[in-house]
Amino acid sequence: MSRVQTITIEDNDADQRLDRWFKRVFPHVGQGRVEKMCRKGEIRVNGGRVKASTRLEAGNEVRIPPLPAPGEMPPRPAMTRVTEKDAKMIRDCVIYKDDHVIALNKPPGLPTQGGSKQTKHVDGLSEALRFEMDEKPRLVHRLDKDTSGVLLLARTRPAAQALTAALRHKETRKIYWAVVAGVPVPYLGEIKYGLVKAGGHGARGEGEKMHAVHPRDIDSTPGAKRAHTQYATLYRVASRASWVAMEPLTGRTHQLRAHMAEIGHPIIGDGKYGGSGQENLGDGWGAKLGGIISNKLHLHARTMSFEHPETRKTITVHADLPDHMALTWDTFGWTTDLAAEDPFEELR
Repeated sequence: MSRVQTITIEDNDADQRLDRWFKRVFPHVGQGRVEKMCRKGEIRVNGGRVKASTRLEAGNEVRIPPLPAPGEMPPRPAMTRVTEKDAKMIRDCVIYKDDHVIALNKPPGLPTQGGSKQTKHVDGLSEALRFEMDEKPRLVHRLDKDTSGVLLLARTRPAAQALTAALRHKETRKIYWAVVAGVPVPYLGEIKYGLVKAGGHGARGEGEKMHAVHPRDIDSTPGAKRAHTQYATLYRVASRASWVAMEPLTGRTHQLRAHMAEIGHPIIGDGKYGGSGQENLGDGWGAKLGGIISNKLHLHARTMSFEHPETRKTITVHADLPDHMALTWDTFGWTTDLAAEDPFEELR
């Protein structure tokens, strides 16, 4: 281990972030360790606490705590749980990456987090998304197992805190695409039914689902929470099915699936909320269209706009459709460029 040392910033090192300077001077020390030393006050500038993002000025005196020599750095934990095949798969899902944020196009069928009988999930596979960081990225929100599309991960703790706060305070926009049974009327509208969780029939509550509650009954229904969804009907196939864009203004469990089923237009492939007995306002079709149309859930997180935790600029990420939905689009003669950038502009 080295001793405590103080380094004075020269003119040619001025106006750069502390962590970037540290990485150049001590390349064997990872980003996560630098941030941890800043949080603990071990790295100081002119005697004061600083953040990893602090910009240095000429003449600043940087206190460097004892550091191990390059050969003494503890090895990173081996990614024993992630095979090379799975590591490649999850890396191929990356659609946006910088020093603070990673965005994935999550494939359908892959859970976001572990649970009962779930051995492979994004949270575990994120070990393969460290890249140059010491720590794996952190989940800041979730998608249902069978829902595909944009999923954000934060690469640092400050980024996770900023993104989580933005999601909590509705400073992000998420637009989903779906195929639903029938044709919603009006074509552009809002759904404000509350949602309450109902237990399943299994010994451990398996099969639980959300039940919709009329807005007038929300306050008098124990456990019910308000939920608000905007939807826009983009294109239709006669009266049988529609391409719908949806924006959840609240973040309830299964919100989009339960809301669309409640107004009579279950999402295609949704066996939980749109079984064959599901009545709808179209021609009586349930959530299975038959033919070559897949029975997989047709719900995709297409677009997400968020404030970057470091630059504060708005970042917008688009995720391509999964294969089973792309086949449905081809079958119905739809192309992704037919959708407006903001289908809900008239509601704003």
